[in-house]
Amino acid sequence: MKKCDCDLCKFENPKVSTAAVIIRDQKLLVAKRVNEPFKGKWDFLGGFIEKGETPEEGHKREIKEELGVDCDTTLLGIFPGKAFYKDYAFPVLGHAYLTELKGKIKLNKKENSKLSWVPIKSLKTIAFDSNLKILKFLKEKFVYDLKKAKKLIAQLDSTAIVNEQSLYKAMTDGYVSRIEKGGKLLGMGWIFPRQTMLRRQAIVEDMIVDESQRGKGLGEKILRDLIKWAKKEGIEVIELTTNPKRLAANALYKKVGFKLHETNHYLLNLR
Repeated sequence: MKKCDCDLCKFENPKVSTAAVIIRDQKLLVAKRVNEPFKGKWDFLGGFIEKGETPEEGHKREIKEELGVDCDTTLLGIFPGKAFYKDYAFPVLGHAYLTELKGKIKLNKKENSKLSWVPIKSLKTIAFDSNLKILKFLKEKFVYDLKKAKKLIAQLDSTAIVNEQSLYKAMTDGYVSRIEKGGKLLGMGWIFPRQTMLRRQAIVEDMIVDESQRGKGLGEKILRDLIKWAKKEGIEVIELTTNPKRLAANALYKKVGFKLHETNHYLLNLR
């Protein structure tokens, strides 16, 4: 793998790299490399962190250098792999960040020749094995019918403004159960964990089945899938709230074992 055989290099400690997962309307922003390795191949924007930087700081610097804008980041995961310098191969830890750009971008063509928005499900390959793992993660986690998801959530709350990035963060923070048929999203529900001082809990939110599909048991199927995930994660208690007027929903929750907990439910709106 490498020519150097000194004591320090024998450890093969990985270098830290970052990859920008920039998504808009279910499309990934990728860049075409101008240098080897993988010259002419699509790549995520990002790079190696420098001395004294945290991975997040290094990532923001790289995005500023490559696109000329600041960004907000959410860590999606860390993916091991290898990178290359001339005849040397070395291990890396690729930090994948969901990256929200702030401003109009301008490509720095020293490292990449062009940019392209490619549908997540259509992107077949990408430079570096750590990035291939990230791409596989994205296809498994983030590919879904965005328009249908927005319509479903509107059925739950007609005043809700659905932010695409918020959906990805929700998927990252917990687990989203989905029912699809023929490429169409029929129902979905979200559960996310939280650790209190007393126990490990989880909260069920945004459970919705398309109006045309109700009464077919899809809501129960989604709920039981969420419960299954919670058991696997070692959750002790699951909570949820619902409007007392939603008779079918209340009946479903009782059917699968939820008990009504009498308490005052307060909300403080900070916006």
